[in-house]
Amino acid sequence: MFNNLFSKGKIGCMDTKNRIVMTSMGNHLGNPDGTMSKADIAFYGARAKGGVGVIFTEVSMVEESRGRGNLCQISVADDKYIPGLKELADEIHKYNSKIVIQIYHPGRQGISAVNGNLPMLAPSAIECQCVHQPTVAMTTDEVSDMVEKFILAAVRVKKSGIDGVEVHGAHGYLVNQFLSPHTNHRIDKYGGSFENRLRFLEEIVIGIKERCGKDFPLVVRLSVDEFYETIGLPEEGLHLKDGVKIAERMEQLGVDAIDVSSGTYETMNTAWEPSSFDQGWKINLAETIKKSVKIPVIGVSVIREPEYADQIIADGKVDFVGSARQHFGDPEWSNKAKEGKTNEIRKCISCLHCMEVLMSSDITKLPCQCAINIQSGRELDYSNFIEDGDGRTVAIIGAGPAGLEAARVLAMRKFKPVIFEKSDKIGGQLEFANKPPKKEKINWLIDYLRVQSEKLGIEIRLDSTPTIEDLKELNPYAVFVAQGSNPIMPKSILGIDGKEVLSITDILSGRIKLKGKKIGVVGSGMTGLETAELLAETGNEVSLFEMADNIGPGLFFQNLIDIMGRTLKDGVHLYPKHKLIKIENGKLTFELMENNEIKDYSFDNVIISLGTRSNNKLIEEININFDIVKILGDASKPGRIRNAMETGFVNAYNL
Repeated sequence: MFNNLFSKGKIGCMDTKNRIVMTSMGNHLGNPDGTMSKADIAFYGARAKGGVGVIFTEVSMVEESRGRGNLCQISVADDKYIPGLKELADEIHKYNSKIVIQIYHPGRQGISAVNGNLPMLAPSAIECQCVHQPTVAMTTDEVSDMVEKFILAAVRVKKSGIDGVEVHGAHGYLVNQFLSPHTNHRIDKYGGSFENRLRFLEEIVIGIKERCGKDFPLVVRLSVDEFYETIGLPEEGLHLKDGVKIAERMEQLGVDAIDVSSGTYETMNTAWEPSSFDQGWKINLAETIKKSVKIPVIGVSVIREPEYADQIIADGKVDFVGSARQHFGDPEWSNKAKEGKTNEIRKCISCLHCMEVLMSSDITKLPCQCAINIQSGRELDYSNFIEDGDGRTVAIIGAGPAGLEAARVLAMRKFKPVIFEKSDKIGGQLEFANKPPKKEKINWLIDYLRVQSEKLGIEIRLDSTPTIEDLKELNPYAVFVAQGSNPIMPKSILGIDGKEVLSITDILSGRIKLKGKKIGVVGSGMTGLETAELLAETGNEVSLFEMADNIGPGLFFQNLIDIMGRTLKDGVHLYPKHKLIKIENGKLTFELMENNEIKDYSFDNVIISLGTRSNNKLIEEININFDIVKILGDASKPGRIRNAMETGFVNAYNL
């Protein structure tokens, strides 16, 4: 099965057992001193055990005074890091996989606070419009010195027994900054013409090849298109035609493979895509590069399905199929594909929880997290499923993500979970989350949990709301309450019970369908935004109101940018700083937060999206009647998918 995907490959002198690549992804698992941690080795080891052919590590520092991306990042800036790298190599090689260290410098995209509060080095003193850090142009001597640091880093990588090195020339980091006319305004030998802008990378590549030899694989990752048109700057930056020229020059210099990507921090959604981006949306970039060079090409493009991965190799679009987040979500993706167990793959839903956690990790001290795989990044903590359930029954109320994940883990531990679900289908809140436009990937998680339940023989009683007596009949060892939450409909708002007033679930459940109506949506959290988009796409005139100063308060900026671009295109009218006072026959009365003015708007229907409240039904009685009771997911505290999956996993793992 998937003969193309599982054919042997070659990058320079490195033979690979298949064409599957886990591309680089930050994880905040390194030790604070830059050494390789046990957790980091376990993280990569799980992917090697899972069948990945080639693993690229997270970005590794070549310089530490102003070259840090975060506080828990691995370093290759000194010989003292070689032993840890060797330990990593030994772990990966146990599984006949290959390991490549990615080396980089963040340049203007670094954070001053984690770099000695110094200004960030860059080709030119042009501040990044995403991170907004103080930036200073490097002197010519500093550029030459940085070239040497990259070369020395590669030498250390080779000495450690690692299989190859990748120079990160993508995603707006320092090498990319030199390549791009958007960020390189220099007038010395490292700026100006295309040839001069290429010089920094050229000198690094030539130096690595000279010092490490032709028998040490060297890969270069490139943003072959920076997509500045997506932020209204169509003439700026690198375009695909430039990416082709750079790749061709890399081949001439002896680079062994091109790892094709796109985007910078300023065009971040083209590099780390939200859920709206389809599988394969940018595979044309890799295909174009492959037509221009003879060395292997690694392509990424929200690749989730083995069928698609196999096909793009067969079609000659790529030589190797790359993904970071998919192997983060399911380290066993490769093995499952090879064994034909594609329905058991836990497909990444592109929710960007991993990116959100990583970007705040220096503050929260949390390492990487995956919304749908609680073990990712916690391999040392959650790898030993003790099979001591002895067939004891655990009653679970609710077949949402929390209840289903708890049941999966309990069944693996040889308990006997029995799930009661009040509706006629599993999924819980996921069956609302999958209804707005571009949210079809949520179905992948529902499908995964369904398949796991079937595989493990978990009993699910649909259309069933248990009484205390029903639960007692099972004589359960424990009761897990995962009965979700309900929409908040504040009684303090006069007229909230009007017939024209609907809840989010009225719309997302499909119970009520609106078309050709004038609709006001109150509340601009992600659910409110997505519902507004859904209503606009189904032929309604929609206005969205928010009490806070800005639409989408508290939302992760990548997801907010993504959906705002679509809602604005759909013509949704946005009204921040509006506090709802009352509703009367479709007339909404607001207090304007700027000046306390009172203003009315009239609609055919009003949709309330002001969050949810835990469903506490029966919880008090359950606590009285049973010794071991665990409250999961929204039933404990309304949250997102990660909260539900984590409470389900952890409580079942620790029972």
